[in-house]
Amino acid sequence: MRMFQLFTKSPRLGRALLLGTLLATAAPWAQAAPEATPTTADSPAIAPINLNTASAEQLQQLRGIGPATAARIVDWREQEGPFTSVDQLMAIRGIGEKTLARFRDRLTL
Repeated sequence: MRMFQLFTKSPRLGRALLLGTLLATAAPWAQAAPEATPTTADSPAIAPINLNTASAEQLQQLRGIGPATAARIVDWREQEGPFTSVDQLMAIRGIGEKTLARFRDRLTL
């Protein structure tokens, strides 16, 4: 029987055969797709940024940090001295707990 005849005489059977055909032909492509390797703390995808030596441009690489906030971080560091804790960033206007949580793992002192 042709596929069209299967749909008209037995719609369920026709759909099942069509679905089976689609799954069978798509299976090699699904198997050949490379798996994404998750990044872990041992192998970060991006090098950490040192809070005490980073420029404003480097700080802008952090998610949620724009030019104004990066400038405030640099200004704070120049006035107060080097950071002793990443949590000190919350003293800077524009950085709260949620913002800090986005990039905490990318910072070093």
